Amino acid sequence: MKKIQMVDLKGQYEYIKDRVNASVLDVIESTAFINGPEVHQFQKELETYLGVKHVIPCANGTDALQIAMMGLGLKPGDEVITADFTFAATVEVIALLGLTPVLVDVDPVDFNIDIAAIKRAITPKTKAIVPVHLFGLVANMDAIMDIAKEHNLYVIEDNAQAIGATYTSKDGSKKMAGAIGHVASTSFFPSKNLGCYGDGGAIFTNNDDLAHTIRGIVNHGMYERYHHDVVGVNSRLDSIQAAVLRAKLPNLDDYNKARQQAARKYTKAFEGIANIITPIGCCANEGVICDDCDCHVFHQYTLRILNADRDALVKHLNEQGIPCGVYYPIPLHLQKAYKDDRYIETDFVVTNQLVKEVISLPMHTELDDEQIDFITTTVINFVTQ
Repeated sequence: MKKIQMVDLKGQYEYIKDRVNASVLDVIESTAFINGPEVHQFQKELETYLGVKHVIPCANGTDALQIAMMGLGLKPGDEVITADFTFAATVEVIALLGLTPVLVDVDPVDFNIDIAAIKRAITPKTKAIVPVHLFGLVANMDAIMDIAKEHNLYVIEDNAQAIGATYTSKDGSKKMAGAIGHVASTSFFPSKNLGCYGDGGAIFTNNDDLAHTIRGIVNHGMYERYHHDVVGVNSRLDSIQAAVLRAKLPNLDDYNKARQQAARKYTKAFEGIANIITPIGCCANEGVICDDCDCHVFHQYTLRILNADRDALVKHLNEQGIPCGVYYPIPLHLQKAYKDDRYIETDFVVTNQLVKEVISLPMHTELDDEQIDFITTTVINFVTQ
């Protein structure tokens, strides 16, 4: 059996290396390293793929979130509601801009932001909601957009983990994750479903005026060289990373299908194990992955481990040569940087439980049956001993 990787970027590269190598060499030969043709072509191709009017590439996913909020004109003191159970970047940019983070609990089944908790958290100071499509599963966007419309709020999708996922609305229409809210951000960090070979990110929107503002912000506030019309930042996707992403984008649906297939095999192996809860899709029964939609693209395959020592399982898997991750071990409301007297523990019952139970198994496009069998057998033997 080949060595198990948490993410096998080398194996993925082997299938596309001729195109990647040629594209990167073309950029080097052209010396168009910043805002070169590869960046503009990637932007257009991603707009077509997502069905969104505007894609604005930038330097990384955290910048993308920050720039989206800057583009909306949010002001210090404005409240922004987001999930407690996610990576810190989501709340980090809220704090950096002098906005007020309002962290709320998540749903125990799908791990995404809890709709009832959003409603309870709204005040006259609330200006935006940031749903995170955690682990690759699209949040309940129908409900979130309804709340936003009722209260005149912006919706900023954090799509760092769900690019390529499709959301089916209650009216039967379908949209890609990141093309539903007022604006969205994504990350092209190497381990993402669509990742480059360095840092990269992008902002998406269907709003022409907002797109214009954001295009200035990412480039020092300039629309014309040395004319600074808005306060901006320096956040650009470089041409070499764009070339890598262009090589990968035509394969993204296949990459996501491979992840979904691996997820099905994991879930099948764990059937009937009472103390393992497997992930689900948005329209499936518990323990089942959707077969008729792409609502979950499995950036992570995350289990809940009940009545067993999760941390001991992590240690055991590592000893067996099986990498794994705990995403996330500490709730944001308990992180030193984001503690606030406004928060009370009874508002975070689900998150406080999940951080003790979750474990993410290897998930990538190159997983084979032998590896999945070894991983699942090792987990089952440990939790049932």
